[in-house]
Amino acid sequence: MPEPILITKDLQKSYGEIEAVKSISFNILRGEIFSLLGPNGAGKTTTISMLSSLIKPTGGTAEIAGHQLPQDAMQVRQIIGIVPQEIALYDELSARQNLKFWGQMYGIGGKTLNQRIDELLEQVDLTKRANNRVGTYSGGMKRRINIAVGLLHKPQLLFMDEPTVGIDPQSRRRILNMVKELRDTGITILYTTHYMEEAEELSDRVGIIDQGELIALGTQKELTRLVGQQETLRLHFGEGHAANDDIRLFNNIDGVYHTTSLNGELILSVDEAISTLPAVVARANASGLQIRSIDIEEPNLEAVFLHLTGKALRD
Repeated sequence: MPEPILITKDLQKSYGEIEAVKSISFNILRGEIFSLLGPNGAGKTTTISMLSSLIKPTGGTAEIAGHQLPQDAMQVRQIIGIVPQEIALYDELSARQNLKFWGQMYGIGGKTLNQRIDELLEQVDLTKRANNRVGTYSGGMKRRINIAVGLLHKPQLLFMDEPTVGIDPQSRRRILNMVKELRDTGITILYTTHYMEEAEELSDRVGIIDQGELIALGTQKELTRLVGQQETLRLHFGEGHAANDDIRLFNNIDGVYHTTSLNGELILSVDEAISTLPAVVARANASGLQIRSIDIEEPNLEAVFLHLTGKALRD
């Protein structure tokens, strides 16, 4: 198993009597995408602000690549990249000029900086618009340059705070693909989002955060099992077939926990759909039943959040 690049223990932040983050503890392993999933105001941005040394925690500890925060803030800033939720660009400057400005802030210069800017412009697919003012860019294009700024100094760990907020579906898809490509190059990513489907698609592991508390942590499979739900198989038969007549045929198959019918469909609750499916199909064939189609449904992170908090993720 890869070693942790980030370790937090009982990290907390209070503003007077308001507890923005309440003693959260988690590790991030090298090379993974770790998502903090939670609604707006849950404490995601505050957590990233503490880990990037922008604000000091009220309590607890954080360590990044062996460096302690806030004591080793200068060393940590050389290791991490930040893609803030707010666009950190100057509209009156071109994309190239923005990247040059921020590169110089990182202490990069000369040919090294120019070469790195060219690489990043190609990576975010904005080479052709490099010399246009950022103020003329769409929201999605600005988001991509915002990501490029965070990558200028080749960080080991990248913090991405809600990087798809306020953009169109096509731009969002491009950014999600970019995140996966970054992970494939070896960059570790802490990704915050309130979009369940983003966390499901991207994450190796997910921490669910609500009202400043980390209420669950694990892989998607581990988290969905907290709900106690199995996967669901929906069997669709030929016209005129009454699925409820055949419920009993599937009751004693290993891995099938519950059977019911609804609107002509046979619905099976199973432990693992892929491993159970062959036995289900074989039983149907042996009984002379013609299956027209099969749908597999998995419990999702929205269901986990609802189960743990009693509210929907975007309430």
